[in-house]
Amino acid sequence: MKVLLLNGSPRKNGNTAYATKTIVEGIEKNSSSTIQTINVVDFKVSGCIACDGCKANDGNCVIPDDTKNIVDKVLNADAVIFATPVYWWGMTSQLKAVVDKFYSSASKFSKQNKKIGVIAIGADSVDGKQYSLISDQFTCICSFLNWEKIFDLPFSASNLDDLQKSKESSKTLTNIHKFF
Repeated sequence: MKVLLLNGSPRKNGNTAYATKTIVEGIEKNSSSTIQTINVVDFKVSGCIACDGCKANDGNCVIPDDTKNIVDKVLNADAVIFATPVYWWGMTSQLKAVVDKFYSSASKFSKQNKKIGVIAIGADSVDGKQYSLISDQFTCICSFLNWEKIFDLPFSASNLDDLQKSKESSKTLTNIHKFF
């Protein structure tokens, strides 16, 4: 199985970076799946302007940016893990810009039955409203695209190394390979 991990965090050494690193190590060590990580902040992805130009351009955004590169990687993956810190009760704007660009290939995506995982990391306790808002958004995306959300894991971590200090969280992240 080809797994793509989309890291929406702009921080290179925070809790989301630790989570993605741990997920990758767990999949590489414990499964036959291949995994590739994309740090979405390393790409130029413009906001969707709802011009529908992509619909007349074989799913390619008409704004010159890195959208096609990322969308093609999502199209070629069997499973996609979305990892994001919680920013203002939602996913980061960088990850949201990528998700918005899925519109360009929605007809292709809807025929793929992808498996989706969601990791959300915030300072609030895991029963905080922001986690359900992020979860509900991905539930709607999966419903629209006929994808299957196979896990949705919130983590509470307010300090930069809180996730790393939690043995339970580290074990959960290492064992994500079991979902595939």
